[in-house]
Amino acid sequence: MLNALASATADGAPCAVATIVRASGSVPRPVGTSMLISGTGEITGSLSGGCVEAAVVTAAEEVLAAGRARVEAFGYSDADAFAVGLSCGGTLEVLIQPVAAGTFPLIPGPDAPCALIRRIDAAAADGVPAAPLLVTDPAGATDAGLLAAHGAALTAMLGMDPARAAARIAPLIAAGRTGVVELDGPGLGVPGLGGPKTGAPADGASADGGPDTVCEPGGPVLFLESRLAPPRLILIGANDFSAALARQGQLLGYHVTICDARPAFTTPDRFPAAHHVQVQWPDQYLRREAADGTLDARTVVCVLSHDAKFDVPVLAEALRGNLAYVGAMGSRRSHEQRMSALRAAGLTARELEKLHSPIGLDIGAATPEETALSVFAEIVAARSGAAASGQPLRTRSGPIHPYNRLHAS
Repeated sequence: MLNALASATADGAPCAVATIVRASGSVPRPVGTSMLISGTGEITGSLSGGCVEAAVVTAAEEVLAAGRARVEAFGYSDADAFAVGLSCGGTLEVLIQPVAAGTFPLIPGPDAPCALIRRIDAAAADGVPAAPLLVTDPAGATDAGLLAAHGAALTAMLGMDPARAAARIAPLIAAGRTGVVELDGPGLGVPGLGGPKTGAPADGASADGGPDTVCEPGGPVLFLESRLAPPRLILIGANDFSAALARQGQLLGYHVTICDARPAFTTPDRFPAAHHVQVQWPDQYLRREAADGTLDARTVVCVLSHDAKFDVPVLAEALRGNLAYVGAMGSRRSHEQRMSALRAAGLTARELEKLHSPIGLDIGAATPEETALSVFAEIVAARSGAAASGQPLRTRSGPIHPYNRLHAS
């Protein structure tokens, strides 16, 4: 959607963008989700799957007529069953602002990491807010770097010395977080997450890149919209299961690599959904990628080769790293043999606990495509942490969509 924002007014037509900046309770879409509304009524995207879209469009028309941004709240009210709200019971705060040519900076390519900073408090919305600020190197963001590259723009946006603001927002940008940052003036203590100076995560906040509210009320309010490079999916073994997982991974926004040491099987034409097909011993490839810094805490590795001479060395490399998920396909007998070999290779009990094997959730999968669904169900649950039980929703209570956090993809 960031690219759509930048190109929305290329033809000169008026339009507005509506972005979820805060969410609580059970809501269908995460913080950072945007919807474009053109002056002719054309709509791109969705904020709630239908609950509040009509009301957002009406508000967008008013914003376009007035030429001023505003924040609208949408929530369910028991006292007024016919009030505009979310049938799922959550609440949303939506920033609706007019956009014109040059309103948003030119966003890098679709896979380029970046962060967009917008001021969204009433003081800015009622006046003429400064242009959004684009940070194109979010992973390396530091307060000194932000000040050197964007100090003047931050001063114009905030109307204050940007040094303290840069120190507060740089770690969030570097972590790829999306959410609201409330900045107070001098004299306040160290910022916290989820409450003034508490240092504790907000309810539902994620430690792996989800939205945060840095609550220090009274000053400018910023909305950080971060985009990291796509997470990596590394599939070990060139077979039908890898092909099915590659298709599923592409659908879910992963950068997919298939690696196998057998050149006859490991050809790009066999795996059209993969972004990269590598002929190399898998453990050597993973070791090289780790040394090059291309693996991170969002990386998923699935070992599907069914061959101990490949499986054990590459699993040893993967389990020693800080990766999001490591899984291995095979029978329970194969799993026990692998575990014995990995212990003999010196892996600790804590490292072995990271291994998802036999891979996937029990959904009765039989075909490669069904197996891919089973595996990715487990991957999504593992990356969601404690927020995911892996149980049928009908057996659970509480919010269905805990979207005070955002998936880090």
